[in-house]
Amino acid sequence: MKPVGTTVLEVRNIDVFYADAQALFELSLDVDEGEIVTLLGSNGAGKTTTLRAISGILPPTNGEILFRGEALTSIPAHRRADMGMALVPEGRELWPQMTVRENLELGAYGKRARKNLSSSLEKVFALFPRLQQRTKQLAGNLSGGEQQMGAIGRALMGQPSLLMLDEPSLGLAPILVQELFETIRRLHDQEKLTILLVEQNLVKALQVADRAYVIETGRIKMQGPSSELLEDDSIRSTYLGV
Repeated sequence: MKPVGTTVLEVRNIDVFYADAQALFELSLDVDEGEIVTLLGSNGAGKTTTLRAISGILPPTNGEILFRGEALTSIPAHRRADMGMALVPEGRELWPQMTVRENLELGAYGKRARKNLSSSLEKVFALFPRLQQRTKQLAGNLSGGEQQMGAIGRALMGQPSLLMLDEPSLGLAPILVQELFETIRRLHDQEKLTILLVEQNLVKALQVADRAYVIETGRIKMQGPSSELLEDDSIRSTYLGV
């Protein structure tokens, strides 16, 4: 049973296509204020497609998405960011020939965030001191872990209330994965961010999240408290290999 709370994000029965190929089938999920919710599934199941649909990159052909009760059907991606939604994409997608500071400042491009650029930079540098040490360095020369810091920092510059993370631990060394999940927990606990997490490290994701959805071939197959799914034999055998 999901705890009662203010619903930040509602995804209602969306269908999403890539050209003629359907990727999501009547997919529904929701995220309440103050939750960490994780979306789990194998490669190609539709996790990234779900985040792209929510953020406005790949609009659904059917169904609807609501953010704080407002339908997003006619709202483009850049305006969704200004409403308080931020996506950290798979693969970081920093601008490699721009400096760390320039990449971060791009995250505050929206009108609302631009007014608080200086204070947002201070918060990002407090969270990631290594970025402050590398403000003039080209983003393409950063290590994988530093690039992930930069991608998260860029998203935070937009002052989001909903942070979506797509495979943030991909390609990181184990010690950096641990640091990453500590950062996610700190963003939730200290910055009061609501988080939707897509993650390949299923154990870590279930340990940090309040609830989880399992997606298979574009459909939600299972959902519930993370602690229960972590103990579910079918989840453990299919996705955890134990």
